[in-house]
Amino acid sequence: MSWLVTGGAGYIGTHVVRALAAADLSPVVLDDLSSGHAGFVPDGVPFVQGSILDRELVERTLREHSATGVIHVAGYKYAGVSVQRPLHTYAQNVEGTRVVLEAMAAADVASIVFSSSAAVYGTPDVALVTEDTPKAPASPYGESKLIGEWLLRDQGVATADSASPLRHTSLRYFNVVGSGDPVIYDTSPHNLFPLVFEALIEGRTPRINGDDYDTPDGTNMRDYVHVADIALAHVAAAQRLAAGEPLHAAYNLGSGDGLSVRQIMDAMARVTGIDFTPDIAPRRPGDPDRIVASGELAAQDLDWKMRWSVDEMVRSGWEARRTAG
Repeated sequence: MSWLVTGGAGYIGTHVVRALAAADLSPVVLDDLSSGHAGFVPDGVPFVQGSILDRELVERTLREHSATGVIHVAGYKYAGVSVQRPLHTYAQNVEGTRVVLEAMAAADVASIVFSSSAAVYGTPDVALVTEDTPKAPASPYGESKLIGEWLLRDQGVATADSASPLRHTSLRYFNVVGSGDPVIYDTSPHNLFPLVFEALIEGRTPRINGDDYDTPDGTNMRDYVHVADIALAHVAAAQRLAAGEPLHAAYNLGSGDGLSVRQIMDAMARVTGIDFTPDIAPRRPGDPDRIVASGELAAQDLDWKMRWSVDEMVRSGWEARRTAG
């Protein structure tokens, strides 16, 4: 009995793999290493290098490892770049999810936890996003994640009266930061934490894109959630699916109050010991003042909670990046 983690060699996926192993749920990794790193996969965890678009490979991996279910983390995750690469984004995120579901059906595997995204909401005009907030994705990436949720829903309906009805849930998360292991760090060229870390390491001044937003300090506010907490929520969802316990179709893994970009910058200076005043750059088009989500539903069902302070989130990420050299 095992759980297949697609994208399990990536920053988020490998944290999920470690959390599964700690819970004795026997993870297996499938990753094409387009953005993941083989060195992130823990020793002793089976690793299959390949694409989720390879249906035969996905089905064979599920069968060979007697998979109980799938935690589907693999995908093209760059929202901004997806505008320039919509066909690639849809191939990886929509067709990839369809292929995974088809392989699961063929292998008689009926449980899936889908890594979705806050991008399904677009730029909501509400103080606190809930699971019922209207979906209005603003990028091909956000659209592809919403379609992924629809694929799970529709396959669940189609198999409801079968011997192995699909049981599923989607976890919508926001800005994932920090590190739960000093050998794993965020290598994204687009995320705030690695952008600031690289600037500080190279002796450059980090920048804030706009300081005239309608927020207490003028910089936009977002949910920042620790990657280890995200991983634990995936494990909790997998355990409930395996036990046949009820789950909602989707959960927000949100903080409930959020942090501003300036608060993040202040924490960066405190934790790193590098005193700096961020440069102020123009706003990025389409950046909303605030996107913060409630995590109440996930707290009820998935033991979701914010276990790390902002300084602890920064420190864990900074130490992992410095360990990497």
